[in-house]
Amino acid sequence: MARILTAVGLWGCTLLSWPGAGAAAASGCPDVDVVFARGTGEPPGVGWMGQQFVDALRWRLWGRAVDVYPVDFPAVPEFGPTAAGIGSAAGHVRDMAAGCPDTQMVLGGYSRGAALIGYATEPGAAGLAAPLPPEAASRVAAVVLLGKPSDAFLASIGAPPVLLGPGYAAKTIDLCAPGDPVCSAGGDGAAHAAYADNGMTAQAADFAAARLTPSADQPI
Repeated sequence: MARILTAVGLWGCTLLSWPGAGAAAASGCPDVDVVFARGTGEPPGVGWMGQQFVDALRWRLWGRAVDVYPVDFPAVPEFGPTAAGIGSAAGHVRDMAAGCPDTQMVLGGYSRGAALIGYATEPGAAGLAAPLPPEAASRVAAVVLLGKPSDAFLASIGAPPVLLGPGYAAKTIDLCAPGDPVCSAGGDGAAHAAYADNGMTAQAADFAAARLTPSADQPI
């Protein structure tokens, strides 16, 4: 029994000193911070689709400290109230940039949340308040948009089109499932809920992981 307890203790110490926890984590900041906005009708948090993406990304970044910030906004069918999430996302990115200079950030959203994240990247987006300042783009490694509403869909709910800020376009993956009526002219309602099943959350995680710079002590 003593040998077993000793082995367990050593194993626990090994986990605590795992080399993947980089300089950012050592300072109380994560190596990577994921800012994600959920879809319409999902309860507070990152939502089911967001969780599939986060889990896939964490698996690809095994050994690195990954924090998640669920964008705070009312995910209701009406557009107006959800615009409040732009300030939530932008404020968090500003705080992280100021307090955790070594932390890399990933922005993401699903459905209505994808539109919200898109608006946050666009300076002065259609008169919407509190977008990200242009200089924040250098702190964001990747932007992941899943099922982002089309211009036609947004117009139908009184929302402006999404125009990504120039500092973010090249680091963005914008995925629309075939037949998804929210992000395309398709008519397959089930397609809008298929982003995990069809492999697109994993594809998005691959994209984000490839754009994140490994920390100096990241295990290979």
